[in-house]
Amino acid sequence: MSLDTSKSRAAILQRIRTNQRRPGPATDAQRAQAEDYLARHPSGPGPAIPGDLTRHFRQTAERMASTVDEVSSVGEAPGAVARYLLAQGLAPNVVIWPQLAELDWAAAGVAAAVRRPKRDESQGADPVGVTSCFCALAETGTLVLTSSRETPSSTHLLPETHIAIVPASRIVATMEDAFALMRAERGGVADMMPRAINMVSGPSRTGDIEQTIVLGAHGPYRVHIVVVAGA
Repeated sequence: MSLDTSKSRAAILQRIRTNQRRPGPATDAQRAQAEDYLARHPSGPGPAIPGDLTRHFRQTAERMASTVDEVSSVGEAPGAVARYLLAQGLAPNVVIWPQLAELDWAAAGVAAAVRRPKRDESQGADPVGVTSCFCALAETGTLVLTSSRETPSSTHLLPETHIAIVPASRIVATMEDAFALMRAERGGVADMMPRAINMVSGPSRTGDIEQTIVLGAHGPYRVHIVVVAGA
């Protein structure tokens, strides 16, 4: 069952407009004014990303305790996933995003279910979730994931192991570049911004207890990234 939050979001935005004494949704002229401001607004200072973005992303992701593999085409991704599961001693059973269903998982010996993961241990929790991503940040080794019916956040938040398939063409330099890309691709009226954006920089961790780092506190304790060079 999917939760539809569009009506709640519309009601919240309407209350904001009412408090601002605005009679209704933004007009085309107001949207154009906002887009013009964003286009003219200079970006703040940012770090220089030396060399190849993919190489830099791999280095920073590994510093964040992610593991990284690279393949030359997206068709090789299921095989890379299978090798990782075998190396970790994990069963070749995964839940995946719908957009990954067209890959030949069976040929790689992986049983891939297109559904949201189960978390209840008594009912057989799903240990591995496989996703793609909206983009990735070379600066910090971060995965940027947007939520929707086709890209549910539970797939990368609930399983103990998260595997992300990342097209090299979707690796950008900085967070500012990621949001610029999001505005360009999803900022229009017809395709609204996602209701949630998750940024994943390695396994979940906390140091709340005696300042000791514990992995997997609020999410997966393994994050494995498969970079697809030809995508």
